This record gives sequence, structure tokens and C-alpha cells, in this order.
Amino acid sequence: FDHSAKVSDPLYEISVQEEITARLHFIKFENAYIETCLDFIKDHLVNTETKVIKATVDKEDEMTCLIKGCNFVLKNIPHEAFVYAKHADSEFRFQNTHPDIFPYLLINIGSGVSIVKVEAEDKFERIGGSSIGGGTFWGLGALLTKTKRFDELLQLASKGQHTNVDMLVKDIYGGAYGSLGLTGDLIASSFGKSATTDKEFSKEDMAKSLLHMISNDIGQLACLYAKLHNLTRVYFGGFFIRGHPVTMHTITYSINFFTKGEVQALFLRHEGYLGAIGAFLKGAEEDNPNQYSWGENYAGSSGLMSVSPELNPVQRARSGTFDMLEMDRLERQLVNLPLLQDPTSYIPDTVELTEDALAREYWLYCFEEALDGVVKRAIASQKDQPVAVERAEKFRQKYRHKLQTLRHQPFAYGSLTVRSLLDTREHCLNEFNFPDPYSKRPWLVDAYNQWIERLKGPPHKCALFFVDNKLLIRGTEVVLASNSGPALNDVTNSELQILTERIAAMDPVIHTALKEDRLALVQNGSSSPCLDLSRLDKVLATVVRERGTDLVIIEGMGRAIHTNYYAMLSCESLKLAVIKNSWLAERLGGKIFSVVFKYEVPSKAQG
Repeated sequence: FDHSAKVSDPLYEISVQEEITARLHFIKFENAYIETCLDFIKDHLVNTETKVIKATVDKEDEMTCLIKGCNFVLKNIPHEAFVYAKHADSEFRFQNTHPDIFPYLLINIGSGVSIVKVEAEDKFERIGGSSIGGGTFWGLGALLTKTKRFDELLQLASKGQHTNVDMLVKDIYGGAYGSLGLTGDLIASSFGKSATTDKEFSKEDMAKSLLHMISNDIGQLACLYAKLHNLTRVYFGGFFIRGHPVTMHTITYSINFFTKGEVQALFLRHEGYLGAIGAFLKGAEEDNPNQYSWGENYAGSSGLMSVSPELNPVQRARSGTFDMLEMDRLERQLVNLPLLQDPTSYIPDTVELTEDALAREYWLYCFEEALDGVVKRAIASQKDQPVAVERAEKFRQKYRHKLQTLRHQPFAYGSLTVRSLLDTREHCLNEFNFPDPYSKRPWLVDAYNQWIERLKGPPHKCALFFVDNKLLIRGTEVVLASNSGPALNDVTNSELQILTERIAAMDPVIHTALKEDRLALVQNGSSSPCLDLSRLDKVLATVVRERGTDLVIIEGMGRAIHTNYYAMLSCESLKLAVIKNSWLAERLGGKIFSVVFKYEVPSKAQG
């Protein structure tokens, strides 16, 4: 942006350049697929300017890295943790990110099991463990089924019937044992039938029985330690679970059974990355990575329960063989808006698409239908770039693939909402270097230059201006919070700085307000057309506190309708928008182009 331009010059000029973003790439694969990994490295690194790849190993404490990684994902990735409810309408119920994550119990299931009590960022203690873990499942599974692949063992287990192998309560007592509170279908003895039944058992049934046995054992251990240390938040991590429904259901059932619902089993979308993330943070301590916030990049990350690697490594495909996580470093810390009435219960989104199949299909269809228009707009924004068409086509393919994934796995990236669909589209556009497709947006009527010329002439005697600057006239301080980066056609903080400078040169009210610091322009830390009040620029939160803000105005479809329609604030608020989507208007009880002017006063201030 050119701040030195004269009034007669264009407002600003944008030069397209490769945006430099600090990004973490994590790739997870079994050792059996090392050749596929080498292919990936060759395709993505060797054929670029990088000619030499160095591999280094620094010895770090495994448990320290594990806890650092767990704290990191819980603080930085929205909807990282979830509850698994097999028979609910939505099997996955995601938890909101909250800065107060301590204390918690981490059950890390690798080859064995480590049980760690975490009380603060650098205060944790290994309080127990077990030698019966993922390695046990893999080892015994290999002996029982002659299957050497971990993923194949899980697939076998998902097809098996454990009741063919396990002895149940009803097999012993003929039904439930009511006086002890034991149901007839409860496992009385894992593999019990194999000792008395003279027959061959299928690989699938044995794998299922083995998975139940180990998962139940881990669940019971977790319960005992949680009760012993009076902890209610129990996270399960490691590379054993892998988002496998049978494993998660068994552990959840075990936890509920032994604690009578007092303790909740929580799983992590990125459970297999904790140690690697922690190792990075340990190595980057001199750069103080904790001074930044990080965000998951949906364009480059695999979703929860992504396609497993090909079982036959000879026929390995280069897509779908890895589980991947990409995280972008944001140049500012993101925090809660201090004016949220209850940050722990704040949900930014108006409609949850994970739980509503009809709503989900409608919005996925909307975004698919809009894709051609977005591609055209992206090309038009860089029409002088020779490879823009090729990059735009790659964007189309990437985003369409994401939409198809979300149609079949709506829980892939946490809660699915209009906001997450918009954010995914922005991430995909950025990946192919279209940071601002609306930078050269079409004008229906363009008399901008004539108006600029008119402003050089004598001032008007009186102007009727249908915009509200009465707040400034009334003596109210005003903070304008705008996007840090471009999204759709929303104004960014950089643009707003330039616009305000120009307006101040013509308007004495704005000029005086700026001079007296009654008008402040602050970036909100977002590059989204929606607004998540739990992830705002720390500077904005500080300004809100210092100025004693007692009114919040949220304007527009993305910020006031798609998000924050039901948000409860601790001060007066205005939510203003015109509803430009007929489906959403009907869902909220209105009609298309209905006006929303929602004035809310918190209950404690109403008296």
C-alpha cells in the first residue's frame, strides 16, 4: 500500500507477490511407507530451489515434548478435543478452545501407556503407566492373525464380532447379574470362549476381541488415576487410537461405566503429532514461539479419519498415503474478547452443520455452485499473470476435493459451519497465491475518479450524509476493528488506515477525533469474513479493556448472522445485517432481505 500517494492518485496499488508465511508441516506415516515418503520429498523439495536436504536428530526428553505438544494443540487449534458418542446424531462433539486448559490427565498410548498429570505449562508428573498398549495390540495381533500392518489390524477389528471370542456375563449366568449391576452383554472374560470352544476363530473376530481387551484395560486405568487425583478432564493421545471408532467407543464406554459418567473421555484430532510438535517448540524456544498464535491450515491438513494408506505398498499412491498437519504462524497473539459474558460457553457459529444433514447438504451445494464464480474472480484479480489460470484451476480442484471430503466426513476438521467452509476456501486461495481475489472487483457504476476531481473544487455548502458518525459527535470514543488480512471484499486494517487519512482531510469531525485519539483503528487478527470472538488480536483486547468499552457493534452477514447471532456479551451490543440468504432467513424465522437490528442489554445491566 502506498501511503504517500496524492489525492488524485488511485487509492492504493497492489502488487502480487509470493506471500511469506511461517508454516509448520507435519507428515505422519508408517515405516513401511518410507519409499512413498521419499517420493513426497522428491516432488515437493528436491525439484525446487532446495538441492540439499539435511536430516538432524537432537535428543530431547520425550515426555517434555509430549506435554508441550499437547498444551500447544489444546490452546491453538479450535475443536481439537472431542467426545465420541457412537449412537448420537453426531458421533463427534467438539470442545471449544479455552485458555484455561489446566489441570488435566493425559493418557498417552504408544507401544505402552504413560499416564501424566499436567498442572501447568511446565509442571507435570508421570503418575503411572502400563506395558499393555499399542505395541501389545500390534504384537499379539500379528501372532493371532499373521498380519504385520497396524492399519490392517484395525480394519480387521472393525469387521469382527468380539462376542464370538469373548465370554459375556450372560454366557455365565444366562442373563444380566442385576444385584451387581452387570448387564448380560458385558465382557466377563476376554478371549474366554477360545479356551472352551473347539473351533477356528476368524482373524476379524480375534482382532476385535483384542482391541476391546486393550481399550477396556486402558480405560479402567485412566478412571482409577483420574479418581485418585480428582481430575475430570482426561485426554487420550498417542498413535494407537488413530480416530478409530471401535477404539474410541470402547474407551468411552469403559470410562462411563467405571466412573458412572463423572469423568469424560476426550480425544484429540492430532493425537499422533504431540511429540513432534513439542520437539519443534523445544528447538524453537530461542525464537519464543509462545508469543505467537498458530492456526490450522485447512488447505494442507488431512482430516480426522482420513483415508488410510494403501495396504499394498507396491501400488502406493502419492495422495492419501499420509496423514498431514499444516499450521500457519499468525503474527499476533489471539485472545478472547474481554466482553464475552461466558468465554467457556461461547460458540461463534449460528448453525452447526455437523449435526444437521439437510443444512449441511444445502451449504455444501451453495459453495460448490459458487466455485466457478470464485475461480473467475481470482483470475480477474491477476489477469496480467500468465500462470494465473493454471493456479486458479488447481485451486478449483483442491477446494472441490475438500468439499467432497466434508460431504462424507463432516467432522474432518472439527465442527462444520459456514465459517469453516469460508475459511477453508480462503486457505485454498492463499495456497495458490490468490491472497485477495476481490482486489480488482468489478464496479456496476464507476464514477470514483470524477468524484475525486470534484473534491479538488470548492467545498459543498451542506451535505446530507446517510452514515452514522453521531457517536463521535456525542463524545463516544470509537474503535474500528477491521480484518488483519483480506477476505472476500471486506475492508482490511491497512486499507482502512488509508481511507481514514483521506476522509480526515475532508471531514473535521473525523480529523478531530483522530487527533484527540477518540477514534482508533485496530486490526482484529482475522483474515476471515466471519468473526470468532475467542480468537482476536491481543492488542484489540487490551484497547477494549483500557477504554472501558461498553458498546459493541457487529455488522454484516458474516459477523452478525453466520457468527455471533446468539453471542452473549457483558455490555450493550448491536447486531446489524440484511439477511441475503433465503435458507438462513427461513431458519431464523424471517424472509430473504429481512433486516436485523438486534439491540441487546446484558441482564445484570438492565435494572
